[in-house]
Amino acid sequence: QVQLVESGGGLVQAGGSLRLSCAASGSIFSINVMGWYRQAPGKQRELVALIISRGTTNYADSVKGRFTISRDNAKNTVYLQMNSVKSEDTAVYYCTLSQRGLDYWGQGTQVTVSS
Repeated sequence: QVQLVESGGGLVQAGGSLRLSCAASGSIFSINVMGWYRQAPGKQRELVALIISRGTTNYADSVKGRFTISRDNAKNTVYLQMNSVKSEDTAVYYCTLSQRGLDYWGQGTQVTVSS
């Protein structure tokens, strides 16, 4: 079993920065994919960014150049550095870990961008 705990959400002004963290615990294998999704009110959950255990990353077009995903494998933690945030970045952000065909999700953390 895997548990994911997110932190770092909150209220930020447009143009500002915020850093999300997600710590994974439990049965973590060395090869996995960690990432972030988000869901805004009335919208479907969408991919924000993914990072595999070797460091390769993938970003949604809407956040490229503004958000940076990174991970600390020793701590089983993934981060999302959010810069130049926009009102459309307002959403609940969910951490995810995928390994051996199974997907695990965190409880979500709210990010609200004020204009």
